[in-house]
Amino acid sequence: MTPSTENSVTLTGVVERITFTNPENGYTVARFKPDKYYDLITIVGPLAEVHPGARLKITGRWKTHPRYGEQFAIERYVEEMPATVEGIRRYLGSGLIKGIGPVTARRIAEKFGQYTLDVIEQDIHRLAEVEGIGPKRIQMIATAWEAQKQIKEIMLFLQTHQVSTHLAVKIYKTYGDRAISVVKNDPYRLARDIFGVGFLTADKIARNIGIAVDAPERIAAGIEYTLNRLADDGHVFAPRGHLVEAAVKILGVAAEQVDMQIEALRQEERVQIESVTAGDNAVEAVYLPAFYHAEVGTARRVRRLLDAPQSRLAGFAGLDWPRAFEWLSATDPDGVALADRQKEAVQMALTHKLSILTGGPGTGKTSTVRAILRLLARQGKRALLAAPTGRAAKRLAESTGQEAKTIHRLLEVSPSEGFKFQRNEDNPLECDMLIVDECSMIDLVLMNSLLKAVHPATHVLLVGDADQLPSVGAGNVLRDFIAGGVIPTTRLDVIFRQAANSTIIVNAHRINRGEMPLFPKDRQDFYFFGKEDPAEAADLVVDIVARRIPEKFGIPSQDIQVLSPMHRGHAGARALNEKLQARLNPLRYDRPEYRNGSRVFRLGDRVLQLRNNYDKDVFNGDIGQIVRIDLEAGEIGVEFEDRLVGYDLSELDELTLAYAMSVHKSQGSEYPVVVMPILTQHYMLLQRNLLYTAVTRARRMVVLVGTRKAIAMAVRNDKIAARWSALPTRLQTI
Repeated sequence: MTPSTENSVTLTGVVERITFTNPENGYTVARFKPDKYYDLITIVGPLAEVHPGARLKITGRWKTHPRYGEQFAIERYVEEMPATVEGIRRYLGSGLIKGIGPVTARRIAEKFGQYTLDVIEQDIHRLAEVEGIGPKRIQMIATAWEAQKQIKEIMLFLQTHQVSTHLAVKIYKTYGDRAISVVKNDPYRLARDIFGVGFLTADKIARNIGIAVDAPERIAAGIEYTLNRLADDGHVFAPRGHLVEAAVKILGVAAEQVDMQIEALRQEERVQIESVTAGDNAVEAVYLPAFYHAEVGTARRVRRLLDAPQSRLAGFAGLDWPRAFEWLSATDPDGVALADRQKEAVQMALTHKLSILTGGPGTGKTSTVRAILRLLARQGKRALLAAPTGRAAKRLAESTGQEAKTIHRLLEVSPSEGFKFQRNEDNPLECDMLIVDECSMIDLVLMNSLLKAVHPATHVLLVGDADQLPSVGAGNVLRDFIAGGVIPTTRLDVIFRQAANSTIIVNAHRINRGEMPLFPKDRQDFYFFGKEDPAEAADLVVDIVARRIPEKFGIPSQDIQVLSPMHRGHAGARALNEKLQARLNPLRYDRPEYRNGSRVFRLGDRVLQLRNNYDKDVFNGDIGQIVRIDLEAGEIGVEFEDRLVGYDLSELDELTLAYAMSVHKSQGSEYPVVVMPILTQHYMLLQRNLLYTAVTRARRMVVLVGTRKAIAMAVRNDKIAARWSALPTRLQTI
């Protein structure tokens, strides 16, 4: 029995298992064996990075949860060294110490028993007495052990400020021995320097160490945080009034104090302020410098390309176009003749320095690009092809038969030089024409970097579907370019006969026109299964992926991608990933896995990269498969399309399971089959372009699971979330 009391209680014991951990804030539910009770108890609270077998001294209060019963709510804790041989084995084998995995941990614990930790601390070279441990392994263990000691000191300091152990490791890796000094003197620096530490975490630390609510540095950091959060939502700037209002809500200070600090940030050049026209309204726009320079730079570089008189394709100006199109038709390997609108696009691209080709699926964008490439090759001209992601670049290469690179690789990003692009105005790309696909995915900062690297005499063709979701990053560049009205644009809108046989393509265009999709019973490429309850819908999605489609159509589960409008909820990407992993890649005792709280990574898991990591040459949205888990070395190996990338266990917050993902993350990709839950609970995100984007990711089959009402809500909602951007106006006036 556990006592119930209003007063704080201190318990000492061992963590038996982790039931749940939220990696964002470290909140954990675990089963705990206190020294003075026979039964296990449930403990809840901030316990990130604590492994089964860890011995803890916890202080907190008993509470009764209405659904889960009696729990012990942790207020603070201290991790102690384990006291039993079994505890030592579990502690060392948890992946905490690089160089020691489960097998080595068992051997060490069996050799030295209760004196194991003393041996590691005071006479580590005695580990050579253990089978399989040589000098290199001892050095690795010694380095990791020392780092853990320093991390624990930092952790004890940070813990009083409610920072998880997981972030303590990152803080230590970033600042080393200076970590505590940095945290004390400039806590808001953490939010700027460390992935995974936001303003709210830094602010919690700052408040605990005594920084006042209305301190100028706190208000300044809050304004920058607000601007960054708006950028995460796609906005390039914030109207000043909106920024003040939003920052006041976050900071809890007076509007006058925020406005005063905006002026101070302007003086320090930490923000740029300019009166701009956005849509039909004149606003005082507040920019973070990177986005201001990207918007102005993009507009100037567009104008420079359009206005530059020199052209590396000048010979096409006097081309006999009817004869050229006859040649294309006569020599096309598939015997396909270009439609009139496609011919216009070909001529436009080869006679204008900058142009846009847009249109939905099945309208002939790819065959138009292939025709352009054939004419360029006939004239001995060189084209470079690029796309925003590795998957999109691979598709472009397959469809054209010509090499295509990611934009980052094309621009030759250099980690050793602060992740700068080596291709720029001083070292432009060497080509006569640059063709860039999936341009709806390109954010403003990347577009600016791309245009920097284009020689004024080079032609550029931007290809994309302007009706898809906009970029994950700030801006809505393809739509803004079209809205600006200064770049020659061809929109293909006629579905080719062969494409019209696909219900996927037909329904994509119906959705784009605001019409409900069709579910013909005589076709096997577009299905709807009705389910109102989110939990039942999630279970059906899992069964469709794991059993129904493989059994009926012979399509393996690895060729099926689940796309969800949301991350949270029963039918959100997070919960679906857990269910799909349990069904498709369950625990097997002959295959290794790594547990970080409730997150589990197993050999064979499909994973998604969550941020650009230039050191590793992997980018937000890249998908790979775990092919190696080495708990001894503290590493996981992920195979992406063309390379193997190693991750330290402390870096795994950069990865998430990818059996299910958000529709946004799927952009630029194509899958044989897409399965999508679509329920009224998703109403906040049910937009026409979201459903359209999801449907157009599929090649062979789409399966929707949910309600017709939810589908109708998405089809009717054509209000694309407005993004604050002045790019269309700048293109016209700069």
